[in-house]
Amino acid sequence: SILPSAAPPGLPDRFRMFRSCEWEVLERSLNILQASDFYWGPLSVGEAHAKLQREPVGTYLVRDSSQGNCLFSLSVRMPTGPVSLRISFQEGYFRLKNWFSDCVVQLLELVVAGTRNNPLHFDEMGGTPLV
Repeated sequence: SILPSAAPPGLPDRFRMFRSCEWEVLERSLNILQASDFYWGPLSVGEAHAKLQREPVGTYLVRDSSQGNCLFSLSVRMPTGPVSLRISFQEGYFRLKNWFSDCVVQLLELVVAGTRNNPLHFDEMGGTPLV
């Protein structure tokens, strides 16, 4: 499930310089992401985890990353509690572990479909698989 956002956020103001082809990918992806119910914009990791703590396991949201080298983070409610995973952006693609796409929403769709049969393991999750 997803945790819907309270209100549509504005464009993040902390982006680094991008080549024009990267900016086009980012801008298109942001427009799609902002139309979704699960993008919260500039939400801190603490705020994201507090919101997810009250939600069922598997609930997630996407927020702006607080890391300077990362644009977005995926925060997920796991059985052991909420965790946050960085979504990187390199050479025009958003990446999470072995999955990549030129759209954050499509990347999440790939991850959701892919983890049904092959759970992900991240160090940040203490060995708990992401399904």
